[in-house]
Amino acid sequence: MLSSRVTPEAIAAGFHALSEPLRIKVIELLQERELCVCELCNSLGISQSKLSFHLKTLKEAGLVSSRQEGRWIYYSLNLPQFLVLEKYLGQFSRLSQILPARPCLEANN
Repeated sequence: MLSSRVTPEAIAAGFHALSEPLRIKVIELLQERELCVCELCNSLGISQSKLSFHLKTLKEAGLVSSRQEGRWIYYSLNLPQFLVLEKYLGQFSRLSQILPARPCLEANN
């Protein structure tokens, strides 16, 4: 069961953010170190405007954080949010068997 602070909407936002291959590539690049937008654009071979949309989605899901230094914005992974998603998925690894459905009460009428 989800903790009271973690909502189904937050879980869904995290998985939605991870449902796009380009955003997965961003996450993989940020596993190594914090990067500025220009480094991400160069590594991915995309324009800043296209990257901006994807970074916004990742930030809204809480998966990445940003900080500004002068005129540059640096992005890094927000590891606690990844732990939330991992904990959510971990609940399913403990399931040994899904029980079959009980007979439907409506079927008896």
